[in-house]
Amino acid sequence: MASYLESEPPSPGESSGDESQGVEATRICEKMKLNQRLAAKELVNTEAKYVHNLQLCASDIRSHLHELPQGDLDVIFSNIDDIIKVNSRFLKDLEKAGSEEEQISLLGNLFLEFQEEMENTYKVYCACYNQALALVETYRKVPKLQKVIHDVITALVPQACASGLSFLLVMPVQRVTRYPLLLQKILENTPPDDEAYEALQRATRAMQEVNSNINEYKRQKEIATKYNKLEHLTVRERLARINTHSISKKTLRLSQLFKQEAGIVTRTEDREFDDLEEKFHWVALCVNELKSNVAAYLDHLETFLRIKPYECDLEMEGGAVQQYCCFTRDLHLLVFLEFKQRLERLVYHPLHHLSKALLGPQNLIKKRLDKLLDFERTEEKLAEMGSMTYEEEAIRHTYQALNSLLVSELPQFNQVAIQWLGQILNTLMALQRDLAQQVLQRAERELGQLPHSHVSDFDFRKLIEDTLDKTSAQLQSFCQNFQKVLPVPVRQPLQPAAERQVQALMSKYSPSKLYQVTSNISGSGNLALTLQKGQIVAVLQDRDIKGNTSRWLVDTGGYRGYVPAGKLEPYQVVPHDKPSMQSGSGDGFKFLPVETPRSSTHVAMPVFQVVAAYPFVARSNYEVSLQAGQSVTVLERQDKKGNPEWSLVEVNGQRDAFKNIILRRGP
Repeated sequence: MASYLESEPPSPGESSGDESQGVEATRICEKMKLNQRLAAKELVNTEAKYVHNLQLCASDIRSHLHELPQGDLDVIFSNIDDIIKVNSRFLKDLEKAGSEEEQISLLGNLFLEFQEEMENTYKVYCACYNQALALVETYRKVPKLQKVIHDVITALVPQACASGLSFLLVMPVQRVTRYPLLLQKILENTPPDDEAYEALQRATRAMQEVNSNINEYKRQKEIATKYNKLEHLTVRERLARINTHSISKKTLRLSQLFKQEAGIVTRTEDREFDDLEEKFHWVALCVNELKSNVAAYLDHLETFLRIKPYECDLEMEGGAVQQYCCFTRDLHLLVFLEFKQRLERLVYHPLHHLSKALLGPQNLIKKRLDKLLDFERTEEKLAEMGSMTYEEEAIRHTYQALNSLLVSELPQFNQVAIQWLGQILNTLMALQRDLAQQVLQRAERELGQLPHSHVSDFDFRKLIEDTLDKTSAQLQSFCQNFQKVLPVPVRQPLQPAAERQVQALMSKYSPSKLYQVTSNISGSGNLALTLQKGQIVAVLQDRDIKGNTSRWLVDTGGYRGYVPAGKLEPYQVVPHDKPSMQSGSGDGFKFLPVETPRSSTHVAMPVFQVVAAYPFVARSNYEVSLQAGQSVTVLERQDKKGNPEWSLVEVNGQRDAFKNIILRRGP
């Protein structure tokens, strides 16, 4: 109390100064609150207008652009529906605040709550934005489509008429970049001691981080798009791309790889990526194997459907045969055909699309290995020199971006691919089950009308076995009778040049070594021969150097090589009882000696009779047609010019009718 009484009262000047400072502070504080409220109001109002424009773009405008392909519309509007859902919920929560002060307090926490959702939705849209703009730009070159777009925009959004779709498509890109600015403006007008200050500060940093992550994701996508292009270049185009820069890059990468293999430098290990890559390759292997198996299955099914047993004439009318034909016709034309169509549509086509989707990640993984070698080389230089060039810095950033993209998206891709593959397998099993059910239902309905439908299983099996034994005995008896009357095998006709080749082979090899080609052979492998049907060869070995008995080593008289064993059959050399004509001549006759009548002195004719070993068709009036096994008499062994390839013969005792008729020996 004493000290209080002893203190001097403030002077009138000091009192007025303090009051003026307090008034100024109050005025500044009120101004900040006003600016804060205005900034918050701007954010809420612009958010409401932004959501309205997005809904207009997604519903009205997109629905009126029905003349554009659906695939183009998906590219242009991307995931704008997801953005509308996120921002609509965000706006709804903002509008729940009862007063402006409560709205400001709620603002920072809402941005923190929606941070992850906004980043995930906006980064996808921003990454596809340039592609959408490029597609819209192509429409400007098509007057008809450009007029359709202009009319729709003019009717629904008149203020965007000049810019067209570009005005609407850029809104999400601009909006997500304005969030940090709007929050910063509110934060600047919020006192540090305000209870909303900390939340607003964290929200501002969070939205700045969101924009930074979106830019990084967009850069990664651009790099992936650059290296993900599958170019089908000719050899000339590839050679045209070779230059000193590309040769230098590949040489440095190869050198780095050799150093790693030799243990000179260490290899960068990334266990997380290695596990993802291994899983991806297993998925790709399963997809490709299943695709090839389904393709082979479809080919076999197509071959099966080309066989139509119901069109075969069984020479049995009515009864069970007619029911069987109707049953098989229904299966082929309805059940099996429908199964094949569903298999193609529901299994093979999805597998084909999934296989194509694997090509992009495969190419990126390959490019990552190249960029990893470049990255390791730049890291070595940085450790030695302590600095790097701008180009080397770009190499490091490219690898890091590509690696981050693969590490973040390969798990999702593997998961989706496995789910897709599982659905395809389930569909395949369901189709097989439906096929079995349909066949059984039709079989039960049709087979119930057959004569033996009510016979017990044991009796039916006994009936089948007895029938098979009976038919087998009949077939065996027929084969035995057929062997008894089987005609003498007929050799393939030989040309004169081929006859000389056979003579050369017989002079070197025994007759048991000679074989004849049954069909044309086109050699495509190493030491594989190309031979014509009917050609004679000598077998040297009945297997190749690997022990494969399906390929034989043969000698053609000029070349040696391998041919399929299934296209060779033993060549039957017709033996001669007497050397009446030259042995091994390869002609088409076998000579049988006949006794000459001793009293015949007025006819000077040879005493040779021959049997044609194969048929011959006359080609002129000076030749005669013969059947295999027909007997003829040789009058002269050669023609008038002394050519031994032709003989003058008499057929069926009719000398007058066939005088001077020339018959060729052999084809």
